[in-house]
Amino acid sequence: MSDSLDFYFDFSSPYGYLASERIDGIAAKHGRSVTWRPMLLGAVFQKIGGSPLVNQPMKGPYSQHDMLRSARLHGITFNVPDNFPVNSIAACRAYYWLAGSDATTARSFAQALYRGYFVENRDLSQPETVVEAAQALGVDSDALVAAVQDQVIKDRLRTENDAAIERGVFGSPTVFVGDEMFWGHDRLEMIDRWLETGGW
Repeated sequence: MSDSLDFYFDFSSPYGYLASERIDGIAAKHGRSVTWRPMLLGAVFQKIGGSPLVNQPMKGPYSQHDMLRSARLHGITFNVPDNFPVNSIAACRAYYWLAGSDATTARSFAQALYRGYFVENRDLSQPETVVEAAQALGVDSDALVAAVQDQVIKDRLRTENDAAIERGVFGSPTVFVGDEMFWGHDRLEMIDRWLETGGW
């Protein structure tokens, strides 16, 4: 079994955000690391159909209530952004460009984007939001802007999306412990138990 957990998420996913605040701690408790893999749920919906949970009749209002309830349960600051959900393609491209040279900075960048969106109500779909989050970490803004438009980085994100879908990822968050797939923030306790026992 690999020592690293694979954490798939969409930057526009509230449950992905909640998981991002907890997954590293759960993994570390068991001597594991986490590989963060942002993706675009829009690509999944194009492949298999579907729509954002909050846009679905009946499920939408419930899900917004549950997001707030889940955040309170775990002591995580959370607000439903004014512009929600949003396209996070620039954020994903920027992440993979950073991850290519500095995984630690890329992780901090992802956390900053998530907190900026779900805590500070910063519009993740706006390029300046992505640039400012990177600048705060000492990243060259001109280089980042160029990278987001670089075909190599565009192809990298497309490859990541395709690989996620091929692996069976259909929602955010999704975590793999080896080949075992867990979907949803509410499965983190199960992941904790799986890591403790070695599975069942």
